[in-house]
Amino acid sequence: MSPYILTVIILSMLLGTSLTLISNHWFLAWMGLEINTLAIIPLMTHSNNMRSTESAIKYFLMQASASMLMLLAVVHNAWTNNQWTIMQLSDQWPSTLLTTSLAMKLGLAPFHFWVPEATQGIPLLSGMLLLTWQKIAPMSIMYQVSSSLNMEMIITLAISSALLGGWGGLNQTHLRKILAYSSISHMGWMTIIIVINPTMTLINLFIYIITTLTMFITLNLSSTTKIKSLASLWHKSAPMTIIIMLTLLSLGGLPPLTGFLPKWLILQELIYNNNIFTATFMALSALLNLFFYMRIIYASSLTMFPAINSSKFHWFHKPMKSHIIIPTLTIISSLLLPLSPLFILFN
Repeated sequence: MSPYILTVIILSMLLGTSLTLISNHWFLAWMGLEINTLAIIPLMTHSNNMRSTESAIKYFLMQASASMLMLLAVVHNAWTNNQWTIMQLSDQWPSTLLTTSLAMKLGLAPFHFWVPEATQGIPLLSGMLLLTWQKIAPMSIMYQVSSSLNMEMIITLAISSALLGGWGGLNQTHLRKILAYSSISHMGWMTIIIVINPTMTLINLFIYIITTLTMFITLNLSSTTKIKSLASLWHKSAPMTIIIMLTLLSLGGLPPLTGFLPKWLILQELIYNNNIFTATFMALSALLNLFFYMRIIYASSLTMFPAINSSKFHWFHKPMKSHIIIPTLTIISSLLLPLSPLFILFN
């Protein structure tokens, strides 16, 4: 792809997300979402094969349907309240339509089927943007209207996403599909708390994006897309293998890694608000995710191919510009738990 075209696409994605983040008007927020959607499609079809084209079409159709529902909700709300301010959703009908629209854009269950299919058919870096950057704008709208959302509907969507995201990843062998189901599950964790404590949703989103970025960049540098490919990764690059294992354990929410922090805070907040059964279901769903994360760790550390004694472990590689960001992302995605008192203090 031409660097000029790539620059225009990246600037368009930045413009679309920024427009949604700063706007207080429904039409501007919707326009930002559409710019964001149209900007990522050329990146998804960059491989120029049938799989990437199919993934882009599925993504476009789902996003177009979600945008149609959002416009319907916005017009109904403006007709009822005679205003276009995002904060105001006085009627239950536009609130339900908007929640459904945002659930489709975020990939929440039962509207999650497009996420693994779209992620599997595109390159790793495009999948990284799809599962990280593309979540920011819809989540910002959900954050702004959190006080008007239906709590029962949100809990249903969140628990379904956490359970189906964990269940769907159990029998997968492709890492992109596993990370897609992981994204569905994490979206459930972010959504479950957004009505009770929206700030905690932002904390969870930040940690999820950093951890997923670390995972995708490491997989891209090691050219790994399947679980069986991890068996030989240790002999090619031992540091990459260690980073992948740490990042997966953090995604699974094991202490003392960073990923334990949002799950701990969310479960604590749910229990404080007498949502005991909801907290129990969410905790049990985390075990499903942890299981397929452990499958990947097992494949990368305990199923190594035989190697002759003269083979060397490659601990040092020639520095590249793309390697500079990995240590920083690894530290953030695995060692932020000691800062948890600050999150609790400012929460």
